[in-house]
Amino acid sequence: MKLASLTVDGVRRAGVVDEAEQSIALLPTTVDDIVRGGSPGVRGEVLPLAEVRLESPLHRFNRDILCTGWNYLDHFEESKGKREGQDPVAVPERPTFFTKGPDTVIGPADAIAYDPELSQKWDYEAEIAMVIGRDGRSIPEEKALDHVFGFLVANDVSQRDLQRAHGGQWLKGKSLDATMPLGPWLTTTDSVEDLASMQVQCEVNGQLLQNASSAQMAFSFARIIAELSHGMTLRAGDVILTGTPSGIGSAREPQIFLRDGDLVVTRVSGLGELRNTVTLTELG
Repeated sequence: MKLASLTVDGVRRAGVVDEAEQSIALLPTTVDDIVRGGSPGVRGEVLPLAEVRLESPLHRFNRDILCTGWNYLDHFEESKGKREGQDPVAVPERPTFFTKGPDTVIGPADAIAYDPELSQKWDYEAEIAMVIGRDGRSIPEEKALDHVFGFLVANDVSQRDLQRAHGGQWLKGKSLDATMPLGPWLTTTDSVEDLASMQVQCEVNGQLLQNASSAQMAFSFARIIAELSHGMTLRAGDVILTGTPSGIGSAREPQIFLRDGDLVVTRVSGLGELRNTVTLTELG
């Protein structure tokens, strides 16, 4: 099942997307409530997808977005020597985690806020996001996927100079408002054919810059959950980003950074596509 979010007559509603028919059937509840164990209810009015504007599937966040760094080894390697003296000593043996503020989240067609007064190095990062559907702490790896409700497409747009300016930590350089597209819908786990064969891609102005398989992840979805939940409760509704593959702008020669007017297309096979335009926005 693919659950999307939209506003109808001033009320936020969930809807079930039928990609084959290019339609969406409205539900009498929200995606946030369904993820937390609520009943979807009876499907109602069916609308053409082309006639609605989809929002971020999730709007009610328990906490910051939970994120995984360096989870594609080719991405780790491509940035060696380019982190301005902030390289780690060696390849991490366990997942690296950080968070980003929930106010970063925007919908699948919304504008990515861009303020060159705050940063000159806006980078793209296509990712697969997981959504927790059942609470758990110290979850065994073999049971980890039982706690996942579904998957989404995300782009962890980052400001590299802010990362470096604040000691190399990742919170500040990844938490500017209205900069992380999420969606286009939430695909439940039973609708994902193979977790190890999802293709992760990012295009900027029609140029394919990232293209990798989830099979290349250093740490599996289950391992990420097991490690992250060790001694720490994960709750239904938590969003976890799982890392970006190689091809980021800051690691290229010459470097490629996002600018006002750029069209960023982020897609994951089986999960859908985001289409967001970088748009000059005063954030200061």
